Amino acid sequence: MSGTGSRGPRVAYSGEPGAFAEDAVVAFFADPAPVPVPGFREVFAAVAAGRAASDAPDAAAVVAGVVPIENLVNGTVRENYDLLLEHDAVIRGEVAVPVRLCLAALPGERIEEIERVYSHIQALGQADQFLRGRAWQLLTTYNTAAAGVAIAERGERRAAAVLSPRAAALAGLEILADGIQTVPDNRTRFVVITRPDADLPDRLLRVPAATRAAARGITTTLVLGVRNQPGTLMACLAVLADEGINMHKLESRPSLERAWEYVFWVDVDGDAREPAMGRALERLATATTMLRVLGSYPRAEA
Repeated sequence: MSGTGSRGPRVAYSGEPGAFAEDAVVAFFADPAPVPVPGFREVFAAVAAGRAASDAPDAAAVVAGVVPIENLVNGTVRENYDLLLEHDAVIRGEVAVPVRLCLAALPGERIEEIERVYSHIQALGQADQFLRGRAWQLLTTYNTAAAGVAIAERGERRAAAVLSPRAAALAGLEILADGIQTVPDNRTRFVVITRPDADLPDRLLRVPAATRAAARGITTTLVLGVRNQPGTLMACLAVLADEGINMHKLESRPSLERAWEYVFWVDVDGDAREPAMGRALERLATATTMLRVLGSYPRAEA
C-alpha cells in the first residue's frame, strides 16, 4: 500500500492511517499519497485550497478528497451531504469499501476487563449487535483509526476501540474479537471530490474512468429545491419519468437557508451530457427554486 512517500496524487481523507477512508483512496487512485486531515470539513477545505492546513510550503497540491457518503447498514452520512451543498465541489467518482470491524486493545488486555469502547458513531452502530450485550461505556470519536491511536498514545487500560484490523495493527493494538460487524458484507460508499475546474486524468486512477463507466454505468447527482406547495416534488419526478431517466435514490435534507424547508438529493442513471438528461435539466430549472448538478461519475461496484 502506498503511503505519504508516494509520488502519486495527493488525496485528502478524514482520519488516521488505517482508516477506511484511506482504503478508499488507495482503491480508487493509482499509487496515491493519502493526506490525513482531522475531519470531513477539513477534506473539503484541503480540496478547495489545494493544500492541507498542515502541509509544508513546498508540498505538492492536493488534487482531490475522499469522503464517506453512505453505509449499507447506517445509511447516509448526512454531514457530507450538507458539506457538498455548502462547498463549490464536484463529485468525480465513487468507490465502495468493505467494512470489517474488530475490537482491539493494548497488548495484554482481556475482553472481560474492558470498561470503555471508543469509535466513530457509524462504526459503533455497525457493530451494535456485538456491543449491546455488554455493559461497556460507548464513547464516540471522530474516526475509527483515531480511536485506536488515542488508546495507544495514552496507554489507556480497560479501554478498546472498534476499528479495522489494519488500523489496529498500525496502532500497535491486539485484536480481542474480530469480524464484529453486524452485517458480514457491510460496505461504505465513498465519493471522490475535486474543485470544479480540476481534472482527474486516467494516469492518476487505478481503473480508467471509461472502463469503470462501461462496466457499471454512470450516476448523476442532483440537488433540488422546490416551493413548499402540494405537488412540486412530484412535478420534478415526473420530468425524470417523461425523459425516461431512472431514479435510484431520493433523500431530503433541511435547507440551509430557510427553517422547516428542505432540499432533495436525487441520484439518477445517466450522464448530464446526454440529450435526455439535458432536456430534463432544462425543464427542472423552471420547476425548482434551486438546481445543482453535483457531478456525473462512474458508479461503484455494488
